[in-house]
Order: sequence, then structure tokens, then C-alpha cells
Amino acid sequence: MAVQKSRRTPSRRGLRRSHDKLKNPALSVDPTSGETHLRHRVSPDGFYRGEQVVSQPEIDDEE
Repeated sequence: MAVQKSRRTPSRRGLRRSHDKLKNPALSVDPTSGETHLRHRVSPDGFYRGEQVVSQPEIDDEE
């Protein structure tokens, strides 16, 4: 069974954890609609790299 030789100090622990922080998500702006979205994902309007790949459902107002 492995047993540590000496206790790890809080300073060493902090140095080890310095790279564990969360980074900001990479955002992109669609050239056609101007929507901000995550990289390599379809924007909320259905555009991807300037082309509409998902059509929005049409809403009929028959009242």
C-alpha cells in the first residue's frame, strides 16, 4: 500500500490546483444574423457559418 512520505503543504496544493479553474466559453458571432453563439454550434436562429441549416416553424395567426 502506498503511503506518502511527507504531508503536502497548502502552497503546493494551491500550485497544483492553479490550472483547474474554469475558462470563459469561446463565443462566436454569426455573420448573417449577428447572433452570439457557442463555437461550432447552430445559432438560436438556425444559422451555421452564414447558412440557414434549421428552418424555424411558421406561426399561423388565424384568430
